[in-house]
Amino acid sequence: MFTDKSTQLLYPKEEVPGHDVDDITQTNLFNVMLNRRSQRKFQNKEVEEWKLDMIFAAADTAPTAGGFQGFEIYHIKNEGSRKRLVEAANNQPYVNAPAVLVFCMNPKRVKLNFTSETIIKFSQQDATLAAAYSQLAAHALGLSSIWIGMFDEKKIMEILGTDLSPSSILCLGYPVKMLLPKPKRNLKDLIHEI
Repeated sequence: MFTDKSTQLLYPKEEVPGHDVDDITQTNLFNVMLNRRSQRKFQNKEVEEWKLDMIFAAADTAPTAGGFQGFEIYHIKNEGSRKRLVEAANNQPYVNAPAVLVFCMNPKRVKLNFTSETIIKFSQQDATLAAAYSQLAAHALGLSSIWIGMFDEKKIMEILGTDLSPSSILCLGYPVKMLLPKPKRNLKDLIHEI
């Protein structure tokens, strides 16, 4: 994700204090996964561009069908568009978060010899994995998020001005307070051996 001092910096695109970069790159993935929690209340504080760059870089590393990256990310900066997204997402007010990303399927990017239904399925999986990687990266960067999956696809497509189907909306920001993780299922109830 990073380059050495003699080459151009890839991510983040701007200089950040060295200790921040070290903290981020040394983050324990299992701690991030175990402590991440959906958050619906965000501080009225912008997310720094370098953190968004890191989140986009995480999405870029997500595994995809054939490596074709059958997804697109729309970063919604326009306040009016964010308010319209709230309406399109069943009036969920937290959709108007400090940073809003819409992950869309782009099956045209998947150049594999399968039926169109399978290609669409691959594209949906690609977009979903990219959103999940973004969500984990956001948590590692001290941000909270909420995953939105209930929305009117046609309205979202109209707001974005695209013919690509959305798979999810990821709302990001600094939490009002950090919530503790909820208990999960016991692994022996979750895992089924055959």
